[in-house]
Amino acid sequence: MRSTAGRHDRRISPVFLGIAAVTAVAGWAVWTGFAGSTGFAVFLFVTGGWVVSLCLHEYAHARTALHSGDISVGAKGYLTLNPLKYTHALLSIVLPVLFVIMGGIGLPGGAVFIERGRIRGRRRHSLISAAGPLTNVLFAVVCTAPFWLDALDGVPVPFRYALAFLALLQVTAAILNSVPVPGLDGYGVIEPWLPYGIRRQVEPFAPFGLIAVFAVLWIPEVNGAFFDAIDAVLRGLGVSEFETYCGLDAYRFWQELTGGDDTRCTVGAVVYTGR
Repeated sequence: MRSTAGRHDRRISPVFLGIAAVTAVAGWAVWTGFAGSTGFAVFLFVTGGWVVSLCLHEYAHARTALHSGDISVGAKGYLTLNPLKYTHALLSIVLPVLFVIMGGIGLPGGAVFIERGRIRGRRRHSLISAAGPLTNVLFAVVCTAPFWLDALDGVPVPFRYALAFLALLQVTAAILNSVPVPGLDGYGVIEPWLPYGIRRQVEPFAPFGLIAVFAVLWIPEVNGAFFDAIDAVLRGLGVSEFETYCGLDAYRFWQELTGGDDTRCTVGAVVYTGR
């Protein structure tokens, strides 16, 4: 009976499979230009891919915790990849998707509740926190593989732009989540190594860490430096600023429908004026 329950706790959720299926179909539509709906297909493909990456991010935390001693993550449904099982579905899925739609930035999601008392060893605690951002890094590497492998021959331009924008989301999420601010995974990596007194003093500020990071990003100089760093990372992966922001324009298909598009970049055409 116990083994049956264990298998059930780790069975991939139909919710996740449905999201992955929508993403795959949308990717096919972008690749083929099916029914001339490239803009909306890019939107579905990137949004679906982003949600899939959020699920994998949280799964990486949970799976690492399981192997580190927290066997409770299975019963909580964290190993099923079901986003509805997260402790804060709003923070984990809804807000990150809204931020992509509004600002084209990968907002770190959260969270799965790890029973830290079950885990022994500071390295294990750090690895659990690092597993999420490392998943975003891996996702970015996969998205940019055609670029840094110089394998873009035959890849339709809209699909290339969509991959570039999805990679940008992964890089921004990885970098933001790695900032050593309470409430983010970057702080979770270093927290086990801090003196107990400092941890107790910092703990009340954890719920406001992400808000503080985005408040700082409102400072023009910080915002410019942040996106310069993002562009530098993507260039290192073979993706140009042209491709990422043409991907953003393609994603925002509603701008063209409402007449709000500034014609910075047209899918399939070389029309670009920067951010």
